[in-house]
Amino acid sequence: MINQDWKIRSRAHTCAHTGRAFTEGEEFTTALFIDPKSKDLTRNDYSHEAWEALADEIKPFSFWKTEYIPPEKKETEEEETIGKESPQDILRRLVEENESFTENARYILAVMLERSKILRQTDTQQTEDSKLLIYEHKTTGDVIIIRDPQLHLDQVEAVQDQVAALLENGGRPPEENTEKTEETEETEETESEPKA
Repeated sequence: MINQDWKIRSRAHTCAHTGRAFTEGEEFTTALFIDPKSKDLTRNDYSHEAWEALADEIKPFSFWKTEYIPPEKKETEEEETIGKESPQDILRRLVEENESFTENARYILAVMLERSKILRQTDTQQTEDSKLLIYEHKTTGDVIIIRDPQLHLDQVEAVQDQVAALLENGGRPPEENTEKTEETEETEETESEPKA
C-alpha cells in the first residue's frame, strides 16, 4: 500500500548519485521511489550518466526523461501580493492541504493546466485502490500527483462549477469568503464604535 499523502516535490539542481550540478538544457531522469518502510513516495533526479550506471540496481515506481531549466528569479514582493490566486496557485495549495473533498477539483484543475500546456502528464500508475496521474510542471519541474477520481459524465459539470467558483473567489469556496467578509465587517464596526 502506497502512502498517497504526496506533497509537491521540486526539481533538484544536482544529480542524486554524483552530486554534479545540472546545466541549462541538460536532459536528465526524474524517478519516484516507494520507501519500503514508510511507503512514502520520494523523488530523485539523475544525470544521464548516473542513470545509465544505476539502471540494473534501482527499481523506481515511475520515471521519465526531462530537461533542466534553472529556477526563475523570484518575483518582487509587490508582484506576489497583487491579484487573485491563479489556477496553478490553487492547485498547489489544494495538493498541499490534501483534503479529500477537493480531490475532484484537483483533478479538473490539473486537466485544465495540462490543456494550457503548463503541466504535462509524464506517467499513470495503478495502485491497489486507485489510479495515480503523475504531472510535471513544464517550467519549474515540480512533480504533482493527482488521484484520478473516475468522474462520471453526470458529475463533471458540478465539479467544473466548483472549480469556477474557486477561481472567482480567490481560490476559496464562496461561503468561506462570505464568512471572512462578515468577520471583517464586524471587526470594522467594533473598531469604529466611539469609546466611552
